[in-house]
Amino acid sequence: MTTNTLNCIFCKIVKKEIPAKIIFETEKSLAFMDAFPLTKGHSLVVTKTHYEKVQDISKEDNADLFETVRRTISKVDKITDSTLLAIHNGKQSGQEIPHVHVHLIPRSSEDSAGPVHSMFSKLPKLSDKEIQTIYEKLKDS
Repeated sequence: MTTNTLNCIFCKIVKKEIPAKIIFETEKSLAFMDAFPLTKGHSLVVTKTHYEKVQDISKEDNADLFETVRRTISKVDKITDSTLLAIHNGKQSGQEIPHVHVHLIPRSSEDSAGPVHSMFSKLPKLSDKEIQTIYEKLKDS
């Protein structure tokens, strides 16, 4: 067990060391209400194994995580008919707790959040050559 898992709040919730409003649970993942919700019904789905980034997750845990997301979103959608799914994958993306987690955030026209593109005020100005270079890096990876 690494220091990260010893101090990880999500690992503590998984181990039932910290109470949480659990919505759904499998052997490999856990869905619970966010302690600091952005909207009514804001929930999180986490892997029970500590992974910092999505690309670190085993295939089995990944399949279970997203099946739990699929099953939990049906529950969250009872609050509203639109739900934002968000994953911050690394510190620079806004990930505050370095343990893979999927936000399920009920949305409404009154929540003032807007579409994902509204989060970014500085949009890149890329030349066709820069776009092609980026495309080649992504495609060949």
